[in-house]
Amino acid sequence: MTQAYPLHWPIGFPRTKARTYSRFRTSLDGAVDNMTKALRAFATESGRDIVNLIVSSNVTLMHKRPQDGGVAVYFTWDHIDCCVAVDRYDDPAANLQAVFHIIEAERVKLRHGGLNIARAAFRGFAALPPPKGPDGLIAPPWRQVLFGNPDTRPSLSDVETKYRELVKATHPDRGGDAAKFNAVIDAVRQAREELGRAA
Repeated sequence: MTQAYPLHWPIGFPRTKARTYSRFRTSLDGAVDNMTKALRAFATESGRDIVNLIVSSNVTLMHKRPQDGGVAVYFTWDHIDCCVAVDRYDDPAANLQAVFHIIEAERVKLRHGGLNIARAAFRGFAALPPPKGPDGLIAPPWRQVLFGNPDTRPSLSDVETKYRELVKATHPDRGGDAAKFNAVIDAVRQAREELGRAA
């Protein structure tokens, strides 16, 4: 199940390597309000409900500007499981405001292109299901598996070093646990994909 915290980045969607400063002057609360209003308006205009809305980020009440300011907005519209994810900016409020603008652009497509154009566009936001672990349960994010911390921001070199260390420790031929070994293999594949290198 997709979680609101920590950030659950969509599978197969690359991360932004160099973040920029935003000119948006919207607070986090304002960005949440803008985004939810835009989604409600889209639902009304399309005649299709938006359900299962989850805003996933690393924001907490005590930490409103985490190191990783990415935001992923998950929802279901017209039986399409969607995710609009933005991490272009260093501030979660700015990334969420960018999501608002993306939804507003989809409202323009709906007004001028109709429901079929909107469906085609929203299929582009289709969220892949999170990977399942060897036990059939949703696997934890790769940062948690490899580094024990979902908020860590390792380089690909850090990932490869940790991978070699964990493979030795968990390999069944060396007395390790097969489930943990498989989780490490899955995690490094996800990490390589996210950090820009084919597994």
